[in-house]
Amino acid sequence: MEVPRVDDSTSGPVSRCDNMMKNLDLMQLSDREGNNSQDSSIAEKEDLPVPQNVKITNITCDSFKINWDMECGAKDRITNYFIDLNKKEHNISNKFKHKDVPTKLVAKAVPLPMTVRGHWFLSPRTDYTVAVQTASKQSDGNYAVSEWSEIIEFYTADYSTVHLTQLLEKAEGIAGRMLRFSVFYRNQQKDYFNKTRETQANRMLPAVKDNSGSHGSPISGKLEGIYFSCNTEFNTGKPPQDSPYGRYRFEIQAEALFHTRTNLYFGDFYCMYTAYHYVILVLAPEGSPGDRFCKGRLPELDILDNRFLTCTQEEEGRLVFHHAQDVILEVIYTEPVDLALGSVEEIQGHQLSSMSTINAKKDPSCKTCNISVGR
Repeated sequence: MEVPRVDDSTSGPVSRCDNMMKNLDLMQLSDREGNNSQDSSIAEKEDLPVPQNVKITNITCDSFKINWDMECGAKDRITNYFIDLNKKEHNISNKFKHKDVPTKLVAKAVPLPMTVRGHWFLSPRTDYTVAVQTASKQSDGNYAVSEWSEIIEFYTADYSTVHLTQLLEKAEGIAGRMLRFSVFYRNQQKDYFNKTRETQANRMLPAVKDNSGSHGSPISGKLEGIYFSCNTEFNTGKPPQDSPYGRYRFEIQAEALFHTRTNLYFGDFYCMYTAYHYVILVLAPEGSPGDRFCKGRLPELDILDNRFLTCTQEEEGRLVFHHAQDVILEVIYTEPVDLALGSVEEIQGHQLSSMSTINAKKDPSCKTCNISVGR
């Protein structure tokens, strides 16, 4: 493979990442295992210092800091660092999805530690391997290089509250007007409710959230809760008769779960290659394990005034509830719920399996619900 020259005027992936990597120039290199003699821009290996004791720190969902030790010899001749970054899935090293994204980076020899940043080649919650070699640019434009360092593995982080706030702002933009509702409901198969009565002392129990939605969501695979819905049909003001999850529905008055002693958090915003957009909210009683988990991880919403789900009080003290019209809300309640607090009945509509969000993957190309960070 011929190595393209680094040039400030180069088009394509090099020019797109200028603002993503501080003090870094990027170019695509040949595979580390390849034959350097066939590469016109890499000369034979020289006695340049080999990076030792490579360390990865300050890992976020789309950046990391890299540092290493080097012997003093020939340090003054080092002009660049070559960084070999590879994604791993199921313990197998994979190439990146997009062919124009380089996995080999060329960085100017800046003081260490050095930050590597770029949402178009780093994704959250993903395993990567990285190795480094030092290089000296020759007068003819070729590079003399050292041996590669040891291979280091690391794992990128979840979305931060900054990233979730960006998602929140995008979701607020399409939430639509608020509609009044009075009940939360949960659809399941008949066997689910039979098991709840027979083996769980009549209580629906929290379960770990699946991997649906944004890949970097900090609640996926971690937060325990029970999914509820609250969306209503525009023409009736009542819950829809169709459901993707089962023909049996548990309904509970909204004030049993949502009141002034519960906290509300924004969890995610996504779509599944359809026109529907979903917003995940977390409803947690104050001081509960779920509430402690969410604080500091998720943006907290004012229950009286937000664009998705509100609980307000009328003059006579009665609570009034509203939900956003133009998004489908998935509300995760973080504590057990006794069936005696509501009722279970069979609905008359269809089971729309195609609308199920269980482990649903987010559409990474949707401009409405994606932010500028790895997906």
